[in-house]
Amino acid sequence: MKMENIIPTDKKCLNILILEILKEYTDEEHCLTQQAILGILDSKYAMEYDRRTVKANIESLKDLGYAIQHTSSGYYLSEREFDDAELRMLIDSVLFNKSLSHTQADRLIKKLKQLGNAYFHGKVKHICHLHALQHNSNPQTMLNIDRISDAIAQNRQISFVYNSYDINLKLQPRKADNYKYIVNPYYLVANNGRYYLIANHSRHDDISHYRVDKITNVYILDDTPARPLRTLPEYANGYDLPRHMAEHIYMFSGKSTYITMRIEPFMMDDIIDWFGKDFSILESNENHITIALHCNEEAMLYWALQYGKYVEILQPDSLREKLRSAAQNIYSKYVNPPQQPGNLQNKCVQQPEINACSNQKAPLSKVPAAFRRAPNHDNA
Repeated sequence: MKMENIIPTDKKCLNILILEILKEYTDEEHCLTQQAILGILDSKYAMEYDRRTVKANIESLKDLGYAIQHTSSGYYLSEREFDDAELRMLIDSVLFNKSLSHTQADRLIKKLKQLGNAYFHGKVKHICHLHALQHNSNPQTMLNIDRISDAIAQNRQISFVYNSYDINLKLQPRKADNYKYIVNPYYLVANNGRYYLIANHSRHDDISHYRVDKITNVYILDDTPARPLRTLPEYANGYDLPRHMAEHIYMFSGKSTYITMRIEPFMMDDIIDWFGKDFSILESNENHITIALHCNEEAMLYWALQYGKYVEILQPDSLREKLRSAAQNIYSKYVNPPQQPGNLQNKCVQQPEINACSNQKAPLSKVPAAFRRAPNHDNA
């Protein structure tokens, strides 16, 4: 509750009100004299005191550990819970978090703005563009995060419905009859602006990744302890989360494999951005660098397609074959002029804040194998 909504009747509140005034109206560049503080106490709280009382209360606050500085211009609070740069970073993190809905993001940003002083608000005017950014439409996301966190803390299994978007841009269950996924939850992680659940499906012996914003109807199974991660065959000798994340870019599920590639020298920044520094340089010259690392093969397929002009995968042969098939498929689409779709061209489905062309996905059986997304145990 904001202090201006409270009408103090006891002078014991005075030090709290002075602290709030210093938080709201001061920083290193904006100081308040004792007279200015008296003016705010009168105008906002209808409280009249003298300068001696204000000074005594400020000294009391300093004795309690508050970093209140005094200069020739007046008093200011030199330390607070978050400085402006930290608040801007937190606000931007919310602003570009794709797992939150517009409403949830807007509410969180308003709370964060209240932690800054009166001069901070003018520094974050860019949040007015919130409506134009990509946010999810699942109102259960925050509840999902809360319940999954509780289940992990309590070491319990959870059940949920896993969904995909349909042609009307609505979430629909991936399986018939609202099939319930039952999993052993281990971690919640953030990747590319989205939250993922790292878990073990109860019918399998490996790790799966689930987009939290595509999960609905989460229930904690109070009577069913979660399976320990160390009992999964692949992780019997331990589990390294940072390494797992580095080896599973795009959050594909499945084992990592040993991969060698030849890149152009300027790609080193991109390699470190994507994979960290856990790789080996096998050979280097002024034209090329050969490196080796561990990564999920399906994820590397998409990464290599993205940087295909500057990267050559050397091993494994199975990945080279997938890339060859994908490249041939892409070439076949562009070798001839496109077939025009007639009067369907440029027709789009209109949704609030979205202008997305309604291209229906081809059946999975017609999609080349190299382009099929990892199944993530959907056939479980």
